[in-house]
Formats: sequence, C-alpha cells, structure tokens
Amino acid sequence: MAHKHTKILIIGSGPAGYTAAVYASRAMLQPVLVQGIQPGGQLTITTEVENWPGDSMVQGPELMARMETHAREVGTEIVSDYIQSIDLSHRPFTATGDSGLTYSADAVILATGAQARWLGLPSEEAFKGFGVSACATCDGFFYRGKQVVVIGGGNTAVEEALFLTNFAAKVTLIHRRDTLRAEKILQHRLFNHPKVEVLWNHELSEVFGSRNPPGVQGVRAKDVSSGAITELPCDGVFIAIGHAPASELVRDQLETHHGGYVVTRPGSTETSVPGVFAAGDLTDHVYRQAVTSAGMGCMAALEAERFLASVSEDEEDAPRSRVA
Repeated sequence: MAHKHTKILIIGSGPAGYTAAVYASRAMLQPVLVQGIQPGGQLTITTEVENWPGDSMVQGPELMARMETHAREVGTEIVSDYIQSIDLSHRPFTATGDSGLTYSADAVILATGAQARWLGLPSEEAFKGFGVSACATCDGFFYRGKQVVVIGGGNTAVEEALFLTNFAAKVTLIHRRDTLRAEKILQHRLFNHPKVEVLWNHELSEVFGSRNPPGVQGVRAKDVSSGAITELPCDGVFIAIGHAPASELVRDQLETHHGGYVVTRPGSTETSVPGVFAAGDLTDHVYRQAVTSAGMGCMAALEAERFLASVSEDEEDAPRSRVA
C-alpha cells in the first residue's frame, strides 16, 4: 500500500482548507491537502458571490478554482482523494484514503466543512443555485423588492426570515407544525414584522419555475392534515432546517458540541487533541461564511506552524541516551 508523509495534512478543500494550505506552504512546511468528496466545498454549488472582499461579484466555482490554483502555485501538494478514517490517538497521526493511499502527519488541519440539510425534493435539487438556497446571508441581496419563502421552524429559519426582510417585499415562513421551536424573542420579532406571514401546518411539496433560463416562480405546500395544496408565488426559496457538520471522521476522537461541530479553544483553532486543528464550518455553527472560514484557515496554519516548532524544540532539548 502506498504511503505519504507530510508535516501538515490538510483535510478539506473549501476556503478554510485552501487558505491554510497557502499559509502552510509559505511557511515552507510542504503541506499535503486532500480535497475530499466535493472539491471546493459548498461554494462550488453557489452561483454569484457578492460578499467576497475584492470581488463585487464572482462565480462560486470560479472563486474556488482560483483558491486551488493559488495553493498549488505556492507549493501545496493537492491530492484528489477522500479520507475514510483517521487515527488521532498518537503522533504522527495516520489516515487512510479511499484510493488506498495512507497518510501520516505531524499535524493535521481539519477543514471538512458542513452541509446544509435539504428536504430531498427533486424540484428543490433542480433549482439549487437558481432560486433555491440554504443561506440568506449569502443570497438575500438578490431578492430586493421580491417575494421569498423560508422553510423551517427553528432559530435558523426565523433568523433567515428576519434577515430577508431587509431585502424582500414579502417573506412567507412555511412550517409543518402549529408552533415554532425558535427562541421566544425571535418569534416575537417575526410575528410583529409587517413583511412576514406564516403558513402553519404545511410542508413544501414542490418548487416550480422556468427552465430556460432557470428561475423559481413559486412553491406548492401541502397541508399536513388534509393534504390540500396551497400554491404561493415567489422568486426565491430558502431551506432553513439546519446544517450538519462533516465531523463523522473525528466525532469519536475529538470533543464536539451543538450536534457535531468540533470544539476549539476560544480564540484558537486548537482542538481537544494537541497537534490537531479545526477551521471553517466544521467548527463554526454561528457565522458559516467563506470569509470567516478563510480567516480560520489562516489561524490554523499559523498555529500548526507554532506547534511543530515547539515540538521540534522539545525534541532537541530532550536528553539523549549515552552509548557505552
């Protein structure tokens, strides 16, 4: 079985992973980055990005391609592989890829991200990036003066709905129950907002719209009791039923919270295992933005560099056994 050793193994290829790779490469640490099952991360399924500093508008896939090129040009070895398992019980840490290749590393940066939870409807999939979104902060700007629908009943859904009132003419929240799970203060703001309506006891059954060019024109929602269908015209649909961090790889080895997000020391990317760092949406259940993920990738690389330097110093200072 082929084997590869590196000082820093970076797992994941979103903004956090590629930024960590750039910084680690500039520190002459010759990192290896394993791209994972979705090279480029969530931004590869996003169309226009208008909140990346320096670009008034850039396509998500183009932005990630540029990050990958940057990481390669400064010396990162990028591997098209998917890490199936990793052992963080001792250093060097070891990992096994889907390709059969094994990796060992003196430090690991985890940047596997998170995925929005989706309903799994064929019509939802058909309009992703063309009117169906899971991030109001990312895409709300495109719906100035338009009508949008938000699906969900927790804090995420209510927060997204309230945020969208800054742009949309009307926001309809569709929830399958007759009460919300969101915090009471958020519910109070929602119910008292003149732009918001709530459609209770309904679930999204279909998104419909034009195909050429693709665009959402409305939704059909089903009454959970009677099965009756209500048709609502809208220009955008925001699925807000939560996110799932991609932490299955390390969930039994690192401390996690909030449903699987990796815990890091406050103000740091250090995890519960020395030498293992986590950055981006894998650890961030609050902001979930490309720019904050990139910032954490930078932090992780700098902290990994310091960790490796301290380990090296400790090894040099350790007493050497004498040969008689």
